[in-house]
Amino acid sequence: MLSKLDDYTIHQTADPVAVPATTDRNAYDRFWFNGYSGDGEFYFGIGAALYPNLGIMDCGFSIIRDGEQHAFHASRRAPREPSVIDVGPFRVEILEPLKSLRVVLDPNETGISAELLWIPRTSSFQEGYQRMRRRRGTMEATRFNQFGHWQGEIRYAGKSLAIDPRRVYGTKDRSWGVRPVGDPDPGGAPPSLREMGGIFFLWAPLHWKHRCTHAGIFESNDGVRWHWDGMIVPTYDDPEKIPLVDDPGLTPLLYVDHQIEYQKGTRRAKRAIITKVEVDGKKNEIELTPLTCFRMKGIGYQHPVWGHGKWKGELAIGGESWKTADLDENAPENQHIQQVVRARCGNDEGVGVLEQIAIGPHPRYGFKSFFDPA
Repeated sequence: MLSKLDDYTIHQTADPVAVPATTDRNAYDRFWFNGYSGDGEFYFGIGAALYPNLGIMDCGFSIIRDGEQHAFHASRRAPREPSVIDVGPFRVEILEPLKSLRVVLDPNETGISAELLWIPRTSSFQEGYQRMRRRRGTMEATRFNQFGHWQGEIRYAGKSLAIDPRRVYGTKDRSWGVRPVGDPDPGGAPPSLREMGGIFFLWAPLHWKHRCTHAGIFESNDGVRWHWDGMIVPTYDDPEKIPLVDDPGLTPLLYVDHQIEYQKGTRRAKRAIITKVEVDGKKNEIELTPLTCFRMKGIGYQHPVWGHGKWKGELAIGGESWKTADLDENAPENQHIQQVVRARCGNDEGVGVLEQIAIGPHPRYGFKSFFDPA
């Protein structure tokens, strides 16, 4: 299984690059992006992933605007060449690694299409190694992020939306490793209630005028924190001046914390405070006010039909739309969300997203079962 990548000195094992070092069925390698206007008028999410041991590549593109969310889904048999990221009309074109790329969704039967250029605002920066071990559903992942802007056009439902980099912000997220995907593993005894577990995850990449800040938190159903990230990231007006890797101006945080006021009857934030403590002990509270709520099922997360890593045939394409007011807030597939948020820290104002998934008990917020609302 030789590929173009084998001509580079990047091998980690004695096998070709396209052969995973693990036989775990849940091996994955994912692109993920978001984009949103600073006033919360719209948000779009993009995802694409290769599951080498399942032989599947899939993708999703979804936009929310004017109280409606529209979604494109596609899946195919994985290509033999791992440097190719395309599924039917969808593709990711890497123009300059770690800096510039293009996402293209050609016109297709769903009526959703786009051409989007990624313009970086910061260097790429790595989060800490993430490991959560369970008898079923172990996660081991490496992840890096980047802040930037988007330029281009999105077309959906007979409408056209110009994407102006002066007002459209975004985040690039690349991760790989092992994460539960595809159909459930049918082998062995069924997991007990405790083994099934849940997840509490917050992720808050925020754009400010002269910097970006990032915080990510995982906690168990007992409220015990098992992973967190926090950093202040320098920004650059000229993409050519961005350090390719290891920006010396990046500052790690000493600690981050959260305080969420949930919308009654949901597990969706009505208001949130992210506390960041700098290495010198300086403490700042960032108040987040939600503007728009995007359901991550639009790009496959917890989707009952278009979930990640599911075999749909040699090539399958689907589209759907829904009104946000008609959704069941407490349905399992609607729990994983990103909200566009207005951020305030002292006199500074920013914009970003607050990703949330809270499934299972969490004593801090009074959750006692898997899906009981606030």
